[in-house]
This record gives sequence, structure tokens and C-alpha cells, in this order.
Amino acid sequence: MDLTQGSFQEKNNRAKKSMMLFAMISMFMTFAGLTSAYIVSSERDDWIRNFEFPSAFYISLVIIVFSSVCFFLFKKNTISGNHKLATVFFVSTFIAAIAFVFLQFKGFGEIVAQGYYPTGSESTINTSFIYAIVFVHLLHIFGGIVVLLIVGIKHFKKMYSKQDHLGVDLAGMYWHFVDALWIYLFCFLLFTR
Repeated sequence: MDLTQGSFQEKNNRAKKSMMLFAMISMFMTFAGLTSAYIVSSERDDWIRNFEFPSAFYISLVIIVFSSVCFFLFKKNTISGNHKLATVFFVSTFIAAIAFVFLQFKGFGEIVAQGYYPTGSESTINTSFIYAIVFVHLLHIFGGIVVLLIVGIKHFKKMYSKQDHLGVDLAGMYWHFVDALWIYLFCFLLFTR
């Protein structure tokens, strides 16, 4: 397909999707660097091997997958013009996003309850990495929540249609990316601890 072909709107949409893809690759590279540093640091003598992974992180994994499914169904119903059903799936996505954030902080609390802090004399190198990786991911989730709010406002104003849904497409790309990123990070942290 020739990327220079099509109307101005089609070219503009492709350019915006390409920019989103570039941003997602940049975000992934950030986490690739963090996880690489985690692996290298795991060879240290002071690395804790019997660290208990927070149960809240397991629950958050289920919640984030649920939110991706809901967003997919939101997009599908938005494009097909079923505004009421799209609203149900949008609200479900948003509630799941908030629940995910709550569970991440609950997971931090579980780590602290084990006696591990992000910094200071009671911190360890691996728990500090876990705090850093999860916190940086949470920043991306907060960005996703802002995106969801913008899409939600436009959805409730009925600004999306079968022909004009680029905002939903871009938000979907981002939301599914941060969801998949958590699945990767969860598995990485669980199996390399």
C-alpha cells in the first residue's frame, strides 16, 4: 500500500497512527532498559531470592486483561453505532483502569508489609527495581486514564461514528499496549525474582 495515496484525512490518520506506534516503541525501550538492568543486577550478592510476589499484582493482571476486552468491545460497538452498549463497555474499561491503579498501590503496601521499602536502609536492590518498574508503568496507566477521559467525553457527546473514530483507534492502541506491557512486566518480575 502506498502511504502517500488517499485523501488528506486518510493520510493524517495514518500519520497519527504511525506517531502512536513510534511512542509505543519508545515506551517499550524504556522498559527493556529497566528489565535488562534488573537481570544484570540479579547477580549481586545482596539480591533477595525468597521475595514473596504481591497477591494484588495477580489480581491486577486479571483486571487489566478485562479492561482490554472491554475497550475492544467499546470500540466495536462505537463503530457499529450501538451507543448504549458502547457506553457500558467504556464505563467498564474506566472502572477497571481505576481498580488496576488501586491494586498496584495495594501491591506496594504488600511489599512494605514484608519489610521492604523503595529506598533507605530497609530497601533491597530487587524491591527497589520492582517499585521503579511498577511506578513507571503506573505513570503510563495514568496517561491512559487521561486518554480514556478524553475519549469518554467525546463518546458521551456522540462525536464518534463509523466514519470518524480515530480517537477511539488511537486510545485503543495505547490502552492495549499498556495492558500488554503489564502482562510482560508481571511475567518478567514473577519469573525472574
